[in-house]
Amino acid sequence: MTRWFVIIAAIGAIAVEGFLPLGAAQPASPVAIELWRDAGVMPFTGRIDAPSFTLPDLAGRSVRLKDFRGRVVLLYFWATS
Repeated sequence: MTRWFVIIAAIGAIAVEGFLPLGAAQPASPVAIELWRDAGVMPFTGRIDAPSFTLPDLAGRSVRLKDFRGRVVLLYFWATS
């Protein structure tokens, strides 16, 4: 399980890096800012804590989100029918 978790986390990190530039960002133009505002997208203004929840891991043990406070957590929900 640990090996697969590391592989999936690495793939996720690579994918996220492609969408979120980590280098110095250029300031947005006034036109772009206005387009985002018109679409209802607002700038991030502060930290919001995630709600507390508990889910079973692959081994059936309960895992609480608050046990990972201060760490980066990637949640991947898989739906089956």
